[in-house]
Amino acid sequence: MKSYDSELQYHIKMRKGDVGKYVLLPGDPGRVELIASFLDNASLVIENREHKTYTGSLEGVAVSVTSTGIGSPSTAIAVEELSQIGADTFIRVGTSGVIQEHVKPGDLIVVSGAVRDEGTSLQYMPLDFPAIADLDLVHCLTEACNKTNANYHVGLSHSKDSFYGEVEPNRMPISTTLNAKWDAWQKAGVLCSEMEASALFIVSSILQNRAGGLMIAGGTHESLDVLCKTAVEGIRLLIALDANQQ
Repeated sequence: MKSYDSELQYHIKMRKGDVGKYVLLPGDPGRVELIASFLDNASLVIENREHKTYTGSLEGVAVSVTSTGIGSPSTAIAVEELSQIGADTFIRVGTSGVIQEHVKPGDLIVVSGAVRDEGTSLQYMPLDFPAIADLDLVHCLTEACNKTNANYHVGLSHSKDSFYGEVEPNRMPISTTLNAKWDAWQKAGVLCSEMEASALFIVSSILQNRAGGLMIAGGTHESLDVLCKTAVEGIRLLIALDANQQ
């Protein structure tokens, strides 16, 4: 059985008992409280650097929300340290750019796997190793989309390191390469582009944890509510699934 560290973690400033095994991971610390509002009796645990955490419950089970900051390096740090203190199930909850024309602003994307176009995961595994989501999480998030009546898609995301390399590729010295890659992702059916999923999936694989992703294509504050509500409903369904499998 895995043992957990009771020592204070360096970046997230938490120890065993501060978080539940289920953790929702937005990038923006400003979205933590919004997501936590869909939990029962959630309260602030700590805020340090880009990592802000609330812990509450669903169906009597502890569930936490921790911000990762932008990008794969800080996401890997958060997942490593959360795993050390007892978390083992992670859902990335965030916004994304759109690659496919049929994905409309406000649509949700259940991420089943990710293109590893970032550098962090290479410090864990070679590119031959796939970045895939946990199948139970994909199932529960898909069912959650149905329950909240959200417009959604299930498929691949593109994870990269440079935000402006995506949105302003033509001003980059390697514009030809960037545009060619984008064209390849589009032709291959990749749905969206973000900055954390592939690292989350790889690190979670190495730590033998479960990970999934629920993204929204752009969106307003109202659609963010749908994103957050659906992600929390996915956790609720997973809690029930886990209980039935015990």
